[in-house]
Amino acid sequence: MNPHLARLNPYPFERLRALVGGEPAEINLSIGEPKHPTPWFIKEALVAALDGLAVYPATVGTPELREAIAGWLVRRYGIPAPEVLPVNGSREALFSLAQTVVSPGGRVVCPNPFYQIYEGAALLAGATPVYGDPENWQGVQLVYACSPANPTGKVMSLEEWRRLFELSDRHGFVIAADECYSEIYFDQAPLGALEAAHQLKRGFERLVVLSSLSKRSNVPGMRSGFVAGDPAILDKFRLYRTYHGSAMSLAIQKASIAAWNDEAHVRENRALYKAKFAAVLPMLAHPWPDGAFYVWLRTPIADTQFVRRLRDEYNVLVLPGSYLGREVNGHNPGANHVRIALVAPLEACVEAARRIRQLIQKL
Repeated sequence: MNPHLARLNPYPFERLRALVGGEPAEINLSIGEPKHPTPWFIKEALVAALDGLAVYPATVGTPELREAIAGWLVRRYGIPAPEVLPVNGSREALFSLAQTVVSPGGRVVCPNPFYQIYEGAALLAGATPVYGDPENWQGVQLVYACSPANPTGKVMSLEEWRRLFELSDRHGFVIAADECYSEIYFDQAPLGALEAAHQLKRGFERLVVLSSLSKRSNVPGMRSGFVAGDPAILDKFRLYRTYHGSAMSLAIQKASIAAWNDEAHVRENRALYKAKFAAVLPMLAHPWPDGAFYVWLRTPIADTQFVRRLRDEYNVLVLPGSYLGREVNGHNPGANHVRIALVAPLEACVEAARRIRQLIQKL
């Protein structure tokens, strides 16, 4: 067996099941799975293209899909049309990108707390994960950035991007910008990595952005996304994916074109999340995040104890923040927090917030 498999940490939801047991909670806000209805026109486009199941798709996707993705990037960020490569959702690409650009013995920087795929991708590439801002950047080959961030909802500023680009110029590492939550925001559209590079009058060298339709269009089961940015990296990534056998079905491509070419459903989706945050945040005395659909809530007791009591006493399930972080210098930045995914209907989110507040008041 691949010896690197032994280096993997248990996935957060495996740990959660061990913590609270396997019985489903009445209100489950632990998983960031979109629950809003899939727009009808996307489903119609998918059904109309089912004849595409009889054809082997190309790794690079159809020209029409690449044009739809590039066109959306131009409209959204005001940038020149970048090189794009369709992928089967951002999760799959976040993992396989590390297998493409990282060599054994390298170092991979992850945010802390973070989406656990970053760590697993680094470990299975034979690299060493580094959590948070390292003091020493020597040997770093890949940096994962997530904006809006999972789980905190924080958006990176132009100055933060400037610093990261300067470090990349100095040390030669690749930046993988995970922007799967870019279209879930409340006031101002989040700054994107390609947009930041363009505003700073630099090219896209050593920079790739990964995003998907899952959160934007409520189609997590379609597994449809893209990677865009540095053409040299995308060329090698295309080669890897050719052997990896991860081309997107033509039927999914047709439905994806319809989704990328429409913004009305995205605005409606965003309004649903905004209504939930407007109702829930005052109940929890919590500030608005910059984006994404999570509440990153501090707990009055250890986060694992809080989650277990919330599940046992109030039938609500959320995710311990410590499961999303790693201890550095004796401190896990996810400790004493829970991640609440506001993916359920408005009424369920409000009821969950009411029960969470009751538990906090009891404590």
